[in-house]
Amino acid sequence: MMEKKNKQRITVLGVGNILFTDEGFGVRVIEALLEHYVFPEDVSVVDGGVLGLRLLGVISESDRLIVVDAIRNGGKPGDLHRLNGEDIPARIRAKNSLHQVDFLETLAAARAMDRVPEVVILGVEPKDMETFGIELTPTVQRKIEPVMMRVLGELDCLGVSYRKRRSSVCV
Repeated sequence: MMEKKNKQRITVLGVGNILFTDEGFGVRVIEALLEHYVFPEDVSVVDGGVLGLRLLGVISESDRLIVVDAIRNGGKPGDLHRLNGEDIPARIRAKNSLHQVDFLETLAAARAMDRVPEVVILGVEPKDMETFGIELTPTVQRKIEPVMMRVLGELDCLGVSYRKRRSSVCV
């Protein structure tokens, strides 16, 4: 990837509750990104969990925000989604999960401060978000890599330079 200095502050934010199966998808994608890639200092890759309004600082300091989450959008489990613009408030208002309600409130607070970044939400249609358990369902687990590639694609479009981490095992 070509080196290019990015002048925007970009945040990749994974949200969700890792204690309820597929609800933790966004956090699991963030973990995979941090494990496999190194990002420049103007890109923050953040495990937002279910922090809601406590993420106001992170969100309001960003020019671009890429959110990764499990999204109930009327598809079948494992379907990938990309939401932006007017699609975001409508889908979040559908109260797909508790943290999405908090996320809408956080965006509204950022708007009140006149600090709303450009937002894209990438996610997967969950299979199960009610069962207590830290493992993703196999259908959703298989979507970590494709969504991770979509996040990297969004960063590519923004001119962000990142690199793959070197493996600690050399053969």
